[in-house]
Amino acid sequence: MTVRVITDSASDITGFDHASLTVLPLTVAFGDTVYRDGVDLSSERFFELLVESDEMPSTGAVSPGAFAEAFDRAHEAGEDVVAVTLSSRLSGTWQSAMVAAEGRPWVHVVDSLNVCIGEQILVQYALMQVERGLSAVEVARLTQEARDDVHVLALLDTLEYLRRGGRIGSAAAGVGALLAIKPVVTVRDGRVELVGKARGSKNGRNMLVQLVREHPVDFHRPFALACSEGGERTLRKYVDDSHELWEGMVEGLPICSVGATIGTHVGPGAIAVAFFSQGA
Repeated sequence: MTVRVITDSASDITGFDHASLTVLPLTVAFGDTVYRDGVDLSSERFFELLVESDEMPSTGAVSPGAFAEAFDRAHEAGEDVVAVTLSSRLSGTWQSAMVAAEGRPWVHVVDSLNVCIGEQILVQYALMQVERGLSAVEVARLTQEARDDVHVLALLDTLEYLRRGGRIGSAAAGVGALLAIKPVVTVRDGRVELVGKARGSKNGRNMLVQLVREHPVDFHRPFALACSEGGERTLRKYVDDSHELWEGMVEGLPICSVGATIGTHVGPGAIAVAFFSQGA
């Protein structure tokens, strides 16, 4: 029995082409207009709307019906399913997958406890296990075991979108803007957490470099870098700052764009790195 990996667009893996992968879109609403993430709303257009809008967009989970339809299509094609979802602590998408998996014993659901490129590299790890010819049960087990080794760190350009999302107060965001504070965030236990604040972009990049060095990268497993709209220059500088880490592979670094799901909270100009740590 072949195995299909199904994930959601919060993984920002929409441009990744693999024969065994299916990506289901979350929804993004600006007022009364609802878009399918990565289908009829590109990353570039999302950030245009985000900057132009006075209100935060809302995101909607993949529905149980969408999962059920994808699960059944895979079954009809003779495939078992491993579904790797956005963190259950950030979205109802995992719950939707679990509801759809009821009565479908060929489906195995893994909560990534992550988002964006953290979820993405876990999906890529699952696909590596599929390529080894493992069963869906084995792929799901190994993927769930590997999720604790995933590290995600992001440098944001502004506190404004954390303020809009209610994660910090207006006064803190205002002071942060005056002092050019650049927050560094991570995903811990399935939730986004602030781990540091640096004054200025250079200090922020240095903090990011230091934090990555605390958990040596396992280059035998997937890793990725990403930036939201307008963060390309900062990402290039970050790679230069940490060139010894990427020595010999700078030209081939896996870089993707941050999409709507996490982009809503980090805003434009953000950069991120995700990797598996060594020794686990």
